[in-house]
Amino acid sequence: MPSLMETFIENREMIQPNHANNLDTVHGGNVMKWMDEVGAMAAMRFSGETCVTARVNEMNFRRPIYVGDTALIEAYVYDTGETSVKVRLRTYREDLRTGEREHTTESYFVYVAIDGDRTPVAAPDLTVETEEGRRLREDAILDLND
Repeated sequence: MPSLMETFIENREMIQPNHANNLDTVHGGNVMKWMDEVGAMAAMRFSGETCVTARVNEMNFRRPIYVGDTALIEAYVYDTGETSVKVRLRTYREDLRTGEREHTTESYFVYVAIDGDRTPVAAPDLTVETEEGRRLREDAILDLND
């Protein structure tokens, strides 16, 4: 059975002018797309199957990410259902020159594992084997219920 820490994925996108809105900050739709892609990677790593997006919880855009900064997206599986894989996603604005990070966006996505015929298949059970994994899972569940 896959463990939570094995699903943890971090990805970065350099914010270019073509990603920006008229305020020279990243367009929210780009952030959502990147989060969906990284979340699907975590879900597929976990399930060993292709995963499709079934639901997106509210998207909270707390701070902008400016052209020239990097969007750091973190994803991990924190829970499962019969065929569903629940992923927590957080995005940070990161200045690669200084290492400064600022939390900008958060959401929870639900993916469904499917087989080659695009039929939902059972998701495996999630195991949590480390203290860090337990902390991440508890944080996800607590923050989701706030």
